[in-house]
Amino acid sequence: MIGDRMTIYNKRQKAIAEKIDTETSLSNWKDYKWQLRNVIKDIDTFEILTGIKFGKKERRQIEKTIAKFPLSITPYYLSLIDTNEYQTDPIFKQSFPDPQELIVTKYDIKDPLAEDKDSPVPGITHRYPDRLLFLISNICSMYCRHCTRKRKVGDVDSIPSKSEIMKGIRYIKDTPAVRDVLLSGGDPFMLSDGYLDWILTELQKIPHVEVIRIGTRIPAVLPYRITNDLVEMLKKHHPIWVNTQFNHPRELTASAKESIKKLADAGIPLGNQSVLLAGVNDCPRIMKTLLHTLVQNRIRPYYLYQCDLSEGLNHFRTPVGKGIEIMEHLIGHTSGFAVPRYVVDAPGGGGKIPVMPHYIVSWGTNKVVLRNYEGVITSYKEPDSYQEYFCDRNCKECDLQLNLEGADEFNAVGIAKLLSDFDKTITLTPKETERIVRRNDKKEG
Repeated sequence: MIGDRMTIYNKRQKAIAEKIDTETSLSNWKDYKWQLRNVIKDIDTFEILTGIKFGKKERRQIEKTIAKFPLSITPYYLSLIDTNEYQTDPIFKQSFPDPQELIVTKYDIKDPLAEDKDSPVPGITHRYPDRLLFLISNICSMYCRHCTRKRKVGDVDSIPSKSEIMKGIRYIKDTPAVRDVLLSGGDPFMLSDGYLDWILTELQKIPHVEVIRIGTRIPAVLPYRITNDLVEMLKKHHPIWVNTQFNHPRELTASAKESIKKLADAGIPLGNQSVLLAGVNDCPRIMKTLLHTLVQNRIRPYYLYQCDLSEGLNHFRTPVGKGIEIMEHLIGHTSGFAVPRYVVDAPGGGGKIPVMPHYIVSWGTNKVVLRNYEGVITSYKEPDSYQEYFCDRNCKECDLQLNLEGADEFNAVGIAKLLSDFDKTITLTPKETERIVRRNDKKEG
């Protein structure tokens, strides 16, 4: 079955390549620069290469969609589309414009995660205390239809200059709390090897930067970009982590697996961040197959994202209950390391909020009642008298656990502030509750 599928893909690739260039060869097809030169950006070319024909009315609607949200598909990713059943094909749905993208509801937001508001300098989004997002490229090899940064798609296809990048690097230098930098875009792997090497080198000169992550869709949509030269360059910059985005098992082709193998063999830890998409992967069987294929190829499932409230994504969104249902089919039913964390990235920039089924049924004074994945109800007896033998709760004078090299004190945030012993806060209160407003009005009166 796998061999038959490979033969079909190879035939499709050969047919598409010959339509693009009659003198092309397999080596051209696997040249990522050739792929980028021949990205499909209009309906006519799409129809010629796939044999799919759109009616006049449907074509007009697609053209309107492209006018707002441009089309861009690599020949490689195009070759994965099942042209016989393209309307329901997960590859087609992720790459080809859908007129439903023009439907904007009152809940849709241009910048749903408030990345621009949380940007102290251009290219930097600093939301969490010890880590930040660094957008180092505005170019993608393909425009994914479910992109959370849909507001930027096709707007400015450019690479920030060294002076612009240096502004972000200076901000990181001046912010000692930052120990983790996530490079994103666009796609960082759309930069040249030399330019990316320079950015990684500059970041690793900063003493407090402990780890650098790269978020990329390249292994799924343009795996030939993962060249031996790129991998050799990345090996110089350990610890480097790479987070991929595979959303459907069919994206893990032989070429995709080969690109992943190169990265894994280079000692680069790999994670995957899938997006829950209606009509693409909103099925426990599909998701489990995807996760198992990922771990077989040394990729740890990291996040399963609830689709964001970006404009044009309403048709991709599922109820949160669908994500919970999928998690019920994963937890206990497969290896723990194959289960991603299901999260909702809070609108307005609140960050990732984990969401999962409830396994605590009840909680008494010294007993917790729990259920497992089979529905077994059990109890866990907590200690009647709990003493912290290794902690006197005096963090400032602690000479045990906190006597660690480099373990600096930090400012607690949120619930952690209430739990910490070095912070005097006892209550977290929103600023503008009716009760607080009444109090303020009374003071002013």
